[in-house]
Amino acid sequence: MNKAKVVMFIFALAAILSMMSIGYAIAAESILGAIAGVVALCVIMMTGFKMKRKFREQGLL
Repeated sequence: MNKAKVVMFIFALAAILSMMSIGYAIAAESILGAIAGVVALCVIMMTGFKMKRKFREQGLL
């Protein structure tokens, strides 16, 4: 397993954790927590897709 796949795995794990935080915030009735989770998910996903494009251009994937 090369470095690019490990990095992409970490991004996927971070996205899953942010999705879980949205569910937890909803269960705890925290609107700010849910909004923060959605923002974190968007940032993580955008960064992950940019990194994937970068890796693909370099021929690492």
